[in-house]
Amino acid sequence: MIHSIEELIRVSESKNCSIWEVILEDDMQDRSVSKEESFAEMRRMYRAMKEADAGYDGEVISASKLVGGDGAKMEQAVREGNVSSGSFMGKVMTRAIKMGESNACMKRIVAAPTAGSCGVLPAVFISFQEEFGYDEDKMTEALFVAAGIGSVIAERASISGAQGGCQAEIGSASAMAAGGVAYLRGGKNDQIADAAAIALKNLLGLVCDPVAGLVEVPCVKRNVVGAVNAITSADMVMAGIQSRIPVDEVIDAMGEIGRLLPTSLRETSQAGLAATPTGLTAAEHIMK
Repeated sequence: MIHSIEELIRVSESKNCSIWEVILEDDMQDRSVSKEESFAEMRRMYRAMKEADAGYDGEVISASKLVGGDGAKMEQAVREGNVSSGSFMGKVMTRAIKMGESNACMKRIVAAPTAGSCGVLPAVFISFQEEFGYDEDKMTEALFVAAGIGSVIAERASISGAQGGCQAEIGSASAMAAGGVAYLRGGKNDQIADAAAIALKNLLGLVCDPVAGLVEVPCVKRNVVGAVNAITSADMVMAGIQSRIPVDEVIDAMGEIGRLLPTSLRETSQAGLAATPTGLTAAEHIMK
């Protein structure tokens, strides 16, 4: 078990191997599997993400009627060139929405690290592979990097909205994706760590206030924010920008902030957007 990103980097450098290989070895020991079995399982996860993306149905609406079809709208806007952020970022946004909606509509997704944040990693990774031509093995390696970051966050802080707010879900997913992107772009260990740190810092304090207690509003659109944040964080790092606060300290701060958040803002739907007049009306309608 790796207890910190600092330890992860230290082991990587002492063994003269990549971060993803350290995570793979940790998985081998934890699950008592071979290197080939560990890699194959992570590759299966990545393929499942791609299958979920390909299986999106823009005509399916969630049982609450709160979400559904927005992924198709975003896709059309990208196709028509009607996005100011460009086609690549438009595709990232589209995939994040699609995956979040698929989760709300009870379709098969990969919880990475949670169902509520399931759109961030697929949106970033699949779009990067499509845009820049990385092979599947390289994408699987990046997923190991992301998994290692997520594992440390889960141990030192939390990946649960009920425990740490949405920063623990979307924030963690964004940090994982940012580290993975930095790896794909040839970033060094400290750059991978800084990318994760910046991404998580950007979302510190994000509350969990789902309307009607459902992982739909505002959850789906927050996946978009997490995905875009991951890419911009990695871009800053690859430009030579550093995180002034080490990633492990950022993770610890996120854990502290989560503990300080009132229960009303930790997935109980007692405050925030869930308690707005529109949110309460939606909840009442759903209950009827």
